[in-house]
Amino acid sequence: MAEDDKFDGMFLAMAQQHDGGVIEVIDTFFNFLARKTDFYTGASEIDTEKLIIEKFKKYQKKAFTEHDRKKVEYEEADRKKKERMRKKEEEERKAKAAAAAEPKIKELTDEEAKKLEEKLANNDQKKEVDNKEEKTEDDDEEEDEKDKGKLKPNAGNGADMAKYRWTQSLQEVEVNIPLGLKVKSRDVVVEWSKRKIKAGLKNAPPILEGELYNDVKVEECNWFLDNGTTLVLALEKVNQMEWWSRIITSDPEINTRKVNPEPSKLGDLDGETRGMVEKMMYDQRQKEMGLPTSDEQKKQDVLKKFMAQHPEMDFSKCKFN
Repeated sequence: MAEDDKFDGMFLAMAQQHDGGVIEVIDTFFNFLARKTDFYTGASEIDTEKLIIEKFKKYQKKAFTEHDRKKVEYEEADRKKKERMRKKEEEERKAKAAAAAEPKIKELTDEEAKKLEEKLANNDQKKEVDNKEEKTEDDDEEEDEKDKGKLKPNAGNGADMAKYRWTQSLQEVEVNIPLGLKVKSRDVVVEWSKRKIKAGLKNAPPILEGELYNDVKVEECNWFLDNGTTLVLALEKVNQMEWWSRIITSDPEINTRKVNPEPSKLGDLDGETRGMVEKMMYDQRQKEMGLPTSDEQKKQDVLKKFMAQHPEMDFSKCKFN
């Protein structure tokens, strides 16, 4: 451990017990010097004040140097994040333009259907689409048996936990962790892999630690300090077609059926997936009205054409599925 960091754990632990912040910590420290040492009486008053001012200026200079360095670092991280968002928006704009040129409904081959099932596996996307139709307030009160006891999502489609708050879109998860005091980035520990995460203060138990709900793109994840008092984690999902029900597997789950899908309209999907989902929506509405799906309609049309071409044949005893 570096010499500068040797007592950080003790000082941070002490600081967390002072609701009044830094001023209260300083008051406690000088109170200790007055009661338990000869700091004030062991030298002249002038020498004591000179020593205090000398040390104050020494670390004031270091503090401003570190502040400027972190400001540049944060601005660079923010610039990169905005650039990534700009590229995503450009890709989404192109995807929307391409999708707009495609027919609203298209037939699925067996291969395409299988591909869609694999792409939507282990998520509630289809359930969200199927259940997106009109709901009354009474409907909101009724839950499936398996959803009972789950948390209701917050305004950001995540949850407000005891030690942190998280929100999500289909593409990204953001976690806000209040630290209780103002710290520097060197006082923070953040570690993650494709499926695990650990975050908190140095020399203290982690605030967030465990196995992630699903895989993240490690190279696209980042973190920063908001005003020095809140640790913000931005995690990019690998599967960008599902809602997470929790951040780590040991947390209570939210009810993803009650997630507000506003941040992820159909227009946000790529053209191929959008066409598949729109076909599913059309078929679901047809079933609810007791009407044939697009596949069934196609079969009926083929059969009618065949019957019209062969009026000599008797189809009265034939059964067609």
